[in-house]
Amino acid sequence: MSRVGKNPITISKDIKVDLLNGLVKVEGPKGKLEFKLPDGIQAVLEAEQIIVTRATESKRHRSLHGLARSLINNMVIGVRQGFSKQLEIIGVGFKAQIQGKNISMQVGYSHPAVFTIPEGITVELPNPTLIIVKGIDKFKVGQAAADIRILCPPEPYKGKGIRYVGEYVRRKAGKTVA
Repeated sequence: MSRVGKNPITISKDIKVDLLNGLVKVEGPKGKLEFKLPDGIQAVLEAEQIIVTRATESKRHRSLHGLARSLINNMVIGVRQGFSKQLEIIGVGFKAQIQGKNISMQVGYSHPAVFTIPEGITVELPNPTLIIVKGIDKFKVGQAAADIRILCPPEPYKGKGIRYVGEYVRRKAGKTVA
């Protein structure tokens, strides 16, 4: 049995779950999400818990068992409290601002780097050098944050660029003058 897959998913009272023909629909205070279960994986609702099982002990079913359970659990957490990622912009004159459905960033290029905010994601800028990406879908939040970071990844000499809050950037020594 999968160590992750065998754990039941506890559902609170404010979350509604529907399991129909391999489709899991989760609805909560922040919104609703749905997920199609892979073939050979079943989910059953029992006494305020979702239990995920697999049909056989084949390698494919064993690998999908824990994955399906984790994805459903992330859906339950997302509709209840949501997910967020924080990015910081480091560099002299580096800043960001929201312009409608876009984020315009001055990050050392001759032109502003523009990122279009995807559907289902909200972005906050408490100050010009801090970007907070929020949403109910963990994958979309992580992907949007990664797409923003890739516009100007931190460089190893001075550390300038866009990085996750708390991310460690290994620094290299510069040229030494003899």
